[in-house]
Amino acid sequence: MITKISSRELNQDVGKAKKAAQQGPVLITDRGRPAHVLLTYEAFERLSKQTPTLAECLSMQGLSDIEFEPAKLSMSAKPAAFD
Repeated sequence: MITKISSRELNQDVGKAKKAAQQGPVLITDRGRPAHVLLTYEAFERLSKQTPTLAECLSMQGLSDIEFEPAKLSMSAKPAAFD
């Protein structure tokens, strides 16, 4: 569950925001636009340690929907100059 609060509300009651972060991320807005996210340290650690392997990345759902047309490489070799 994501809780949304304004930066003004955060300044007025930090404790309330910290309690909300125990339940899930707290989205902090500035002038109605998302600006920051408050997480517990445990949640931050979980997110920062999640580094998928190459195999996991390649097996993600929806990858076949992505159009990918790599540029062709030009492998023209030039002789080395030993002067």
